[in-house]
Amino acid sequence: MLDTVHGTPAEGMKLELYVRETSPDGCADGRWLSLRSVVTNTDGRLDRPLLSGADFKVGCYRLIFDVEGYFRTKGVPLPKPAFLGKVPLDFGIADAQAHYHVPLLVSPWSYSTYRGS
Repeated sequence: MLDTVHGTPAEGMKLELYVRETSPDGCADGRWLSLRSVVTNTDGRLDRPLLSGADFKVGCYRLIFDVEGYFRTKGVPLPKPAFLGKVPLDFGIADAQAHYHVPLLVSPWSYSTYRGS
């Protein structure tokens, strides 16, 4: 994660990971199941992969980034309510053998993501 306000790694950003139950229609109608909650380290990264080994499966996933909480702890003045609170990012894993890296570049007013290398 990169804090684009300060130009630094987003240390201390809280993330939640969910997986969607599959249904006959794929991921469209399944409910979201919580897998884990983590906090980014001093490099704005996680100390270990969110999914690995047998947990790394083809499916639909959601990451929720606590953008408002992060910027409030950094002392950035935000309106109430904040423009961005918790930012959900839905993504799919189509190949469980591939490498997936999901970076987030974020400010209190915008964010961008992509499939990293």
